[in-house]
Formats: sequence, C-alpha cells, structure tokens
Amino acid sequence: MSTTNYPSATPQSQPPRKDFKNLIIGLLAAGFLGTWGYLLYNNNKQEQIQQTQQTQIAKVTDEKGQIQKNFDDALVRLDSLTGTNNKLQSELNDRNSEIAKKKAEIRKILNNKNATAAELAKAKSLINDLNTKITDLEAQVQNLTTANTQLTADKAQLTQDKEKLTTDLQTTTTAKQELEKKVDIASTLNASNIMITPVHDKKNGQEKVTTTAKRVDKLVISFDVNNRIAQAGQTDIYVCITGPDGQPISVPALGSGTFTTREEGDKIYTAKVGVDIEAGKTKPVQFAWKQNTDFQKGVYKIAIYHNGFKIGEGSKELKKGGLFS
Repeated sequence: MSTTNYPSATPQSQPPRKDFKNLIIGLLAAGFLGTWGYLLYNNNKQEQIQQTQQTQIAKVTDEKGQIQKNFDDALVRLDSLTGTNNKLQSELNDRNSEIAKKKAEIRKILNNKNATAAELAKAKSLINDLNTKITDLEAQVQNLTTANTQLTADKAQLTQDKEKLTTDLQTTTTAKQELEKKVDIASTLNASNIMITPVHDKKNGQEKVTTTAKRVDKLVISFDVNNRIAQAGQTDIYVCITGPDGQPISVPALGSGTFTTREEGDKIYTAKVGVDIEAGKTKPVQFAWKQNTDFQKGVYKIAIYHNGFKIGEGSKELKKGGLFS
C-alpha cells in the first residue's frame, strides 16, 4: 500500500445539466397557438370580407332590382302614353331613336350581372332622363286631351245645334209642305153650271140642238170655273167622257191621253182644255167634242178634273129617234 505525504483527494459534486426539453415544448406550443390564432384571425377576416361582399352584392342586387322596376314602370308609362293618343305619333317618331338608344343602354347595363356601381348610376341617370322625356310627353298628351275634350264638347254642341236646326228645318219644311199642299188643294178650281149640249151641224152652217143620236155631230160642253186664291195664268182642265157602253172615249189622234188623279190613280181623258185663270174671277169654259165615229144612243157621262181632283160631272142621254127624226 503506497503512502504519500499529500492528503488524499476527496471527489467534488458536478453542477446539474440544463433540461431544454420543456423549453422546446413551450416554444412549440407557443408557435402552435400563434399559428392557430393567426388562422382564426385570418378566417374571421375572410368571413368579414365575405360578409361585406355579400352585403354589397345584396345591396347592388336590390338596387339593380329597384332600377329594373323603375325601368319597367317607365316602359309601362311610355307604352300607355303611346296608346293614349295617336296624335303624338309624329312627335314620338321624332324621339324614338333617342329613346330607343337610351333603352338599349339601360338594358345593356341591367343585363350585365357584374355591373359596377358607376354603370348602375349611369342607368339611373338614363332612366331619370327617360322619365323626364316621358313627363314632357304626358304634359303634351294632357294638353291635347284637354283640347280634344273641348273640341269634343264643341262638336257635341255643334252636333246638337245641327240636330235642332235639322229638326226645326224638317218641321219648317214639313209645315211649309203642308201649307203648300193646302194652298195647292185650295187652289183647285171649282166647276159650276155644267151643261152638255148635243148639236147637229146643218148644211147651211147653222147649228141645231138635238138629242137624236144619229143626228148628233158633236157634244158642246160648257161650264164655269173660279177660285179666289188661284194664281193667275194658264192651267189645264181634263174632260173625261164615258160612252153608253161604259168605256172611256179616247181618240189619241184628237188629243186624248192619260193623266194622274190624286184619288183614282191614272185615268184616260178624252180632251185637255187650257184655261186662262184670273184670281177671284169666274171664267166660262166651252169646247166641242167631235169624234171620228157616230154617237150611239144611250147616256154619255162627263167628268171634269183639275189639279188631280174631280171638280164636276154631268150626263146627257141621246135617244134613238123616230122615223122622221
């Protein structure tokens, strides 16, 4: 065993070693928490941005819907205005190009799903301008409507006045016609002192009254006519002679014909006699009827007509006669 004069060495204690494990874990935890926080923050930020964008989109959509409604309302007003009064067609035609252009611009903006606020603002401005033009046209329509209403009222009044005048004129015309008819009827001549004289013309030129049929050469018919209101001038009197056989005597070669009566229709007349009338004076009328055949025995009837009315009648009988008649 060895000895030494030096004291023996006593073992010294070593300082404890540092533990980095907890530090690393702490750092990792802090980093994780930071990352998570950032992610949460970023997510919240994105949600806020998305929410803001959705709000803006909803606002733009609502605004676009309102603009669309305003545009549709403007078109309805325009269509209604166009159909209200055709008289504005010429004015509308002058503005159609400008209006169509504005409508096209507005539709283009509204049909753009990604329309910007500036474009929507422009659409609003265009719609306002369009509504201003429509308002001007509405004012013109109102003025024309007022004028048309007045014209319609004036026309109705004029029509009413015309109808009244027409009615009055018709009434006056009817009254005038009735008066003229009465005057016309009242101016019909009156016949009186009707006489029928059978006459034989002797060889010496003298005339002899006879009732023997075979000796009668003519019938002398005479009567008086008068009327207090008849206008002066010539008028025609029709004499109708009916033979013993009941048939009217008509010899066209001697002036016979037909005329129209007011009560008996068309009749055959034997002779037409022109008479000069003087108002208020009696006028004697006489004429002789000679025929191209022999007179027959029996009754001859005459009827005198003027102005379509029978004004007198008479008859005369012709006899067969004796051996020496």
